[in-house]
Amino acid sequence: MKKSFVFWIEEYLYNPNFFQKILSFLLLPLSWIYCFGMWVRYKTKIQEDFDIDIVSVGNLSVGGSGKTPLVTALSLKYENVAIILRGYGRKSKGLYLVSDGKNILHDVDISGDEAMIYATKVPHAKVIVSEDRKKAILKAKELGVDIIFMDDAYSKHDIKKLDLLIDVQTQNNRCLPSGAFRERLWHGKKVVVLKDGIDFKRKTSLKDRCDKMSLITAIARPQRLDKYLPDVVSKNYFQDHHNFTKDEVENILTRDGSDSALVTYKDYVKLKKFDLVLSLLELEVEVDDGIFKIIEDYRAKKN
Repeated sequence: MKKSFVFWIEEYLYNPNFFQKILSFLLLPLSWIYCFGMWVRYKTKIQEDFDIDIVSVGNLSVGGSGKTPLVTALSLKYENVAIILRGYGRKSKGLYLVSDGKNILHDVDISGDEAMIYATKVPHAKVIVSEDRKKAILKAKELGVDIIFMDDAYSKHDIKKLDLLIDVQTQNNRCLPSGAFRERLWHGKKVVVLKDGIDFKRKTSLKDRCDKMSLITAIARPQRLDKYLPDVVSKNYFQDHHNFTKDEVENILTRDGSDSALVTYKDYVKLKKFDLVLSLLELEVEVDDGIFKIIEDYRAKKN
């Protein structure tokens, strides 16, 4: 029931049918109130300068936009780097140093799936999860890093940083609850808007391919994968950040008679502990050199 509701919400926000469009229209007064409240919140924030280079990668809408592979690609270019994120879906609260740049210090239950991706794919980075981003910044400074990348931090208007904002296309561009937007691009807020296919390009590869594969994934808006998929026996979508059980996966593979579960890296970091046969759909991005120049110009002006 919960999973069906989540997917209904995703459809409503990004590809609404006729009846959902009517509901969206009826909810417009609430959207105006919500958006006004977010504008007041933005206007009343005072930026704090932490005296360290901070780059945020975010988007205005709810749901997935490719922040994780983009932060990964950016942070791989820097040596003494920290990655900070809230850690959605983790079974812990508070601040945790997931990786010290040499060793992974916690499992995926503590870190959350996205933090574990960073700890694995950017092994030299200090990876920190915390609901309080300011505490995480201070921890990163304590660890002596030179630059911090923050995942999904556009809304942290009280932190002085360079904001990179991924442009997400949707048929429903109203604020919540009528549409998918958490905030607007506020007048006076300086950001660099990044366009998929221009400022960064996605590339995919398939590792450990099997003859019969069942797609099993727990990412936001999983239909985004369709254009990258090989032939699969079935597509099995779970809500974003879902914590799988071994029985769930085994039951799907047995039902389909599949040789392996086809997963993204976000799923892989949670499923590898089950010792099942996994095929990995690797999604990465190539970043235009102009974005790195923007980051370096920001750093030069700041210092």
